[in-house]
Amino acid sequence: MIDPGTVLGLLWLAWIVSWFIAARWASPPTQIASGNLVLFYRVSLVVGMLLIAVPGQQGWTQRLWHLNYRQGWAIDLLALAGFAFCWWARVHLGRLWSGNVTIKPEHRIVDSGPYGWVRHPIYTGLLVAILASVAISGTLRGVIGGLIMLAGIIAKARLEEQTLREALGRDAYDAYAERVPMLIPFLR
Repeated sequence: MIDPGTVLGLLWLAWIVSWFIAARWASPPTQIASGNLVLFYRVSLVVGMLLIAVPGQQGWTQRLWHLNYRQGWAIDLLALAGFAFCWWARVHLGRLWSGNVTIKPEHRIVDSGPYGWVRHPIYTGLLVAILASVAISGTLRGVIGGLIMLAGIIAKARLEEQTLREALGRDAYDAYAERVPMLIPFLR
């Protein structure tokens, strides 16, 4: 039988490949954020994922917990739900989506669909998949990798919010932020 950890790796691979292919749907930006925070979130995501996914030295990878086969498959379903939430948000955002923090010519606040639940549903879905990856890993190295990725996602979300406030108007974005939680639905 196929291992749930292998399935999770294949889910990540499918998501990454499809995400890069879908980047062709985005319209070109008029402004792209740069600077130390951009470098921080990019490095955090790569380092965190490497810590979770790539085998390492024995002391680093000692199991803190073990999942049985059914728990592993439940974790895979959780990751699949996270990726599906990412894709719903990506499709709903349409040509406004970008892998970078950008402003597009037709940029506006999108507050419907998953963006009515949380301001950053793509990151929410990714956090669910990351949590699933940490759970499957079951190692201190995986936990640290997950925390590093969390820090990168929060940094990118805050940079996006700062950029959108400046481009679309503080009052408009703050009104949206007042109504809709940042990453966790129903959490104010």
